[in-house]
Amino acid sequence: MWKRNDHQPKIKAGDGPQVGQFKELDSVQEIAMPHPLELSEFQSFLVFEDISHHIKEVGAQMVKKVNAIFQLDITKDGKTILQRTIDLKNGSGDMYPGSARLPADTVFTIPEPVFMELVLGKMNPQKAFLAGKFKVSGKVLLGQKLERVFKDWAKC
Repeated sequence: MWKRNDHQPKIKAGDGPQVGQFKELDSVQEIAMPHPLELSEFQSFLVFEDISHHIKEVGAQMVKKVNAIFQLDITKDGKTILQRTIDLKNGSGDMYPGSARLPADTVFTIPEPVFMELVLGKMNPQKAFLAGKFKVSGKVLLGQKLERVFKDWAKC
């Protein structure tokens, strides 16, 4: 016959796994997304909002000229704090938060201070890229078209 054995220790509040009890199986790069109220602290957030309005106004014309999808990962201290996609390939153009819904032609990983200098025209994008100030994957030469988008936005 089976005998009931109630020798399990009771769990008390505050009990949990001890440090080092579990080992990490896989390191996954997490996107450290700040709380929405904290986003406005980043200058790049405000720039993206303004560029988004600009794309809504003249996106159809930009789609004809650019014909590309860009994903921009803005970093701070090595962690992605803001991610935006500029779709100037489909419809009348769009800019939205997060990673590209369709495969991005070019992905930029840029520290926020470098992004601000690039978008405000204070830094030459080609020289910054060659100096290793930001990373590009995909079709690198499309970066010149994105530079034109930023210049067009700056004129407004």
